[in-house]
Amino acid sequence: MILNTIEQRPSVSPRMVDPSSPFSFQVASEEAGERLDSFVASRIENCSRSYAAAIIRKGCVLVEGFPRKPGYTLKSGEVVAGSLPAPEVPAFLPEALPLEILYEDDDVLVINKPPGMVVHPAPGHYTGTLVNALMHHCTDLPGISGSLRPGIVHRLDMDTSGALVVAKTGRAMCHLADQFKARRVHKCYLALVYGTPTRDSGIIELPIGRHPLERKRMSVNSRTPRKAITQWRVKDRYIGSCLLELEIQTGRTHQIRVHCQAMGHPVIGDGVYGNRGSKRILSQGSPASAAAVATARRQMLHAWRLQIHHPADEHLLTLEAPLPDDMRMLMKRLKEIANTQKK
Repeated sequence: MILNTIEQRPSVSPRMVDPSSPFSFQVASEEAGERLDSFVASRIENCSRSYAAAIIRKGCVLVEGFPRKPGYTLKSGEVVAGSLPAPEVPAFLPEALPLEILYEDDDVLVINKPPGMVVHPAPGHYTGTLVNALMHHCTDLPGISGSLRPGIVHRLDMDTSGALVVAKTGRAMCHLADQFKARRVHKCYLALVYGTPTRDSGIIELPIGRHPLERKRMSVNSRTPRKAITQWRVKDRYIGSCLLELEIQTGRTHQIRVHCQAMGHPVIGDGVYGNRGSKRILSQGSPASAAAVATARRQMLHAWRLQIHHPADEHLLTLEAPLPDDMRMLMKRLKEIANTQKK
């Protein structure tokens, strides 16, 4: 569904770097002490830490003119310079996987990603990914970070569903990446969460970074936090749970899941940032609701609305992704239980 929307104010974020183009960054005082690979990944749009580490080991990145290891600790004022190697020929095979296309033209493709689909190949997921599907649907997508992310400008977690935009040309890739970097992209999510906030809306401003002990998790209690802002409002209330509409002004990894946990309302079905106490409270307050929630097999988080400026002429393009069946049916059941207990 395409809607009319309001333009967002731009701001600063990581820089898009074309393959083989040189880059140079100076380490700010607040970035001193950060790992070299983390620094490079944070400064270059769509560059993962693992890919940053790989190009550092290849000698593509220098600190003050000298090669360093990925774990090198940076000092304030040091200059990190280098260039990204040209993307390699993809080693992953195209697959004729179904795609729910919300919008497509010569420049961009917007899909409704189903839950359970990995965006790009990784250990344990070399087939059945969105990249495999895109390589079949569009045979000449641009790439970054080697050959793992052809055309993909942003990502969604495997178990998060919803709207995801793909660039079909190099020009569109750079234009869209610049929009994400400048925070001109409007992203609105729907999440089923435990508990019911006392207020109807609010803003969460808690910096997010790597968990100090568990590196695969993110946390608001990190040694290297980065600014993160999430606006939320209650869209519907049930018994012991509710539906939140969330808009993210920053795009940190797992931002909504971490912020919901921090506000005491973790996303239902989230096995990483969930809260056992919330399940227990829900069970004591409403066994029927608890039984319904127990059917969730993944985090109930959906990228509902996406707004971009079209790369060709800058007109605003806003699309809404229909809810997946599992989330829609759970919401329906929770509403039925709430209505029954009101009588």
